[in-house]
Amino acid sequence: MTVTPMRRDDAVDTGGARAARLAIRAGAHRGPTAGLAPGYVQGNLAVLPKALAADFLRFCQLNPKPCPLIGLSAPGDGRVPELGEDLDIRTDIPRYRVWKNGELVAEPEDVREFWRDDLVSFVIGCSFSFEEALMADGIEVRHIALGRNVPMYRTSVQTQAAGPFHGPMVVSMRPMSPADAIRAVQITTRFPAVHGAPVHIGKPELIGIRELAKPDYGDAVPVGDDELPVFWACGVTPQSVIATVKPEFCITHYPGSMLVTDRKNSEFAIM
Repeated sequence: MTVTPMRRDDAVDTGGARAARLAIRAGAHRGPTAGLAPGYVQGNLAVLPKALAADFLRFCQLNPKPCPLIGLSAPGDGRVPELGEDLDIRTDIPRYRVWKNGELVAEPEDVREFWRDDLVSFVIGCSFSFEEALMADGIEVRHIALGRNVPMYRTSVQTQAAGPFHGPMVVSMRPMSPADAIRAVQITTRFPAVHGAPVHIGKPELIGIRELAKPDYGDAVPVGDDELPVFWACGVTPQSVIATVKPEFCITHYPGSMLVTDRKNSEFAIM
């Protein structure tokens, strides 16, 4: 299949979570969701058949850095009430990925035609939540400043296996000065439910990343000679695991296109 590039559109400005979801549902916003609905938690998505749900739940529990679970649906239900009363997993993400036997088969703008009665939705915390705290402290988040998707990389760091689920961790990267990197560690440590502190700073080759200019997902951003690449565990990890495990069916979000929830970022901060 031919995978078309994601387009970024500015039809939707920042605003409330429900307004953002309604705009996405109506097709008014199809780009990355970074910076959308400030103050509200966004989530990564993995939807699996019920037969695999218990093992994937255990996988999330064993790998809380890349897979901090913040919401779980009943089988066949597109709702996750604890994250939003009118939220619909099937329509409220700008772009999805549909997988069969580990192969990417579609990137639709809603997944109603693919929905099954045995599907269980897992919503995983997203680093967009702590980005707000970084910017509030005066730390530049480069991909937002440039209007790009965050760069993400598969690493040589292996996750803890659970049932059939295993594979490499994916990380997101933000370049920072050494002083900002130290402050970023302090800030993001307060957000363990949305990936928490970085998993690596500097020397990307030590975690199996060959070239920062060629991310596996998202868009490259420039890294200055006086800056360090700072890496956080990323909720795209399940997509890397899916490529390894090859389940018969799965739905995920398109990298950078998240589920906007009604939960506030402040709810996830440890003071």
